[in-house]
Amino acid sequence: MTRPIDLNSDLGESFGAWSMGDDAALLRLVSSANVACGFHAGDASTMLATCREAAANGVTVGAHVSYRDLAGFGRRSMDVPPGELRDEVLYQLSALHGLARVAGTAVRYVKPHGALYNRIVRDDAQARAVVDAVLAFDPSLALLGLAGSAVEHAARDAGLRFVREAFVDRGYRADGTLVPRTEPGALLTDDAAIAARAVRMVEEGRVTAADGTDIPVEVDSLCVHGDTPGAVTMARAVRDALAGAGVAVEPFA
Repeated sequence: MTRPIDLNSDLGESFGAWSMGDDAALLRLVSSANVACGFHAGDASTMLATCREAAANGVTVGAHVSYRDLAGFGRRSMDVPPGELRDEVLYQLSALHGLARVAGTAVRYVKPHGALYNRIVRDDAQARAVVDAVLAFDPSLALLGLAGSAVEHAARDAGLRFVREAFVDRGYRADGTLVPRTEPGALLTDDAAIAARAVRMVEEGRVTAADGTDIPVEVDSLCVHGDTPGAVTMARAVRDALAGAGVAVEPFA
C-alpha cells in the first residue's frame, strides 16, 4: 500500500463583504485547513466560522500566517526586520489559537502564505524568524513548507517538525521552486492532468517542471489553493484519483 498523504487548502480568506472561494465544499474534501489569520485575508468572524466548519468536518486546523499585506493579498515580498516578523507571526498564531479554541478545535501546525512562503525558501533570516515564532508559541506544532528550503533547514536545526508540501495546481521550475504567478505556466487548471500529477507526486516522487524537466519532489502534504478557479472540482478530482491509486488521505497533524 502507498503511504497516506495529507490534502490541504488555504481557506478562511474572505474579508468583510468580500467573499473568497467555497470553503464549506472544500472542507468536505481536504484533511487540513490553512486558515488565514487576518494579515493577508480573513477577519475575526471568518476565522471563527472556518474553524467551526473545520471542526464539524474533522479537518485539522493550521495557521496560515503572512506578511501584513491585506491590499496585496500577502503576495508582495516585504523586507520586514526578523524580530518584527517573529512578533507578527506570534500575533497571528495567538489570534487563531483563541478562536479555534472557542470553535472546539486547536491549531496543530503553521503554514506561511504567499510572498512570505516563497521568501523563506531562500532567506535564512526571515526563515529563522518564522521558526522562532513557532518555537516560542508551541514547539509541538508542525511547520508546513517547501522541501529543501531555508525554512526546512532552520526548522530541523531547531528540532521543529517540518512537513514537506507540494502544489498540485502550481507550476514548478527546474530547481524545484514555484513558477512566479506573474509568469506563464504558474497556475494549472486541467483537473484530469492535475489529478494524475498528484498521484505521480505521491507514488513516484516526481513532477514535470514548466520547461519539461522531470524533477524529484518530496511530499507529505498536497495543496489545492482555495482561490484557484474551480478549486472544489479540482480537489475532488485529486481525492478521487488518490483513492483510485489506493492512497488514503489523512491529516499529518
